[in-house]
Amino acid sequence: MRPKHIATPDDMWQLFQEYRKWCKDNPRYLYQLSNKTGEAVPVPLERPLTVVGFRAFAADKHKSVEDYFANTDGRYSDYTTICRTIEANIKQDQIEGGMAGQYNPSITQRLNGLTEKTDITSGGQSISEVKVNIIRPTE
Repeated sequence: MRPKHIATPDDMWQLFQEYRKWCKDNPRYLYQLSNKTGEAVPVPLERPLTVVGFRAFAADKHKSVEDYFANTDGRYSDYTTICRTIEANIKQDQIEGGMAGQYNPSITQRLNGLTEKTDITSGGQSISEVKVNIIRPTE
């Protein structure tokens, strides 16, 4: 059996804290034209936390977290609580950022399954067939 890249759940949490700090210390930039000079001016935008970003950050440090989150072969059961906590922290950052208008609310909603679904046609019944009436204009 291979040794684990991340020795303990506390080490996983520490890695996530490093990722969170890196995200907040390394903004993305949007370039907008200045009204005064006509030149592109960088505007810093806070980098949102994402599960994909955390996995890439860990991989850059040669510490894959895929098996920990998937609990491959049940070898990572000790990590399930910390993995859920990390996912909850990421979701909280995305949802609160979306609600505050800091991140795109539409993308935030989709990423976190928060889209509102309203059935206004079938009254909650399953649809097994569709009938179409063709009405010809009178001549």
